[in-house]
Amino acid sequence: MLQEGSQMPAFSGLTHTGNPISDQDYKGKKLVVFFYPRANTPGCTAEACNLSDNYAALQAAGYEILGVSADSVNKQANFATKFSFPYPLLADEDHIAIKAFGVWGPKKFQGRAYEGIIRTTFVIDETGTIVRVINKVKTKDHAAQILAE
Repeated sequence: MLQEGSQMPAFSGLTHTGNPISDQDYKGKKLVVFFYPRANTPGCTAEACNLSDNYAALQAAGYEILGVSADSVNKQANFATKFSFPYPLLADEDHIAIKAFGVWGPKKFQGRAYEGIIRTTFVIDETGTIVRVINKVKTKDHAAQILAE
């Protein structure tokens, strides 16, 4: 997993609207990239909705927001439409961004071990440097975690 001080890796893909997006779209901007396991699941919905509810405060602090999961464009579109998210969701089915940021790994759920996306948020400054990595995401209060610099 990338650490504080690392440069944001190159990535590209399609957003929930089917439009192309890449790391180049965020050059010179402060960015919050949050990786979540699966669209429309309870924890992921709580996290994404908390960021949506606090979007104005995050923007006032200068942040762009990008959500990323391995869901298809269709699943991301349904998720974004259902909850009216004001920020893009990257459909990273090929795991390009997921692997570049290093958030794919071993997980456990109800005693079962498997590989998946490790819920992680990266706060990136205008130079493309990762200034914070949030590993212990509070899904219902995530915006406060980000804004508490």
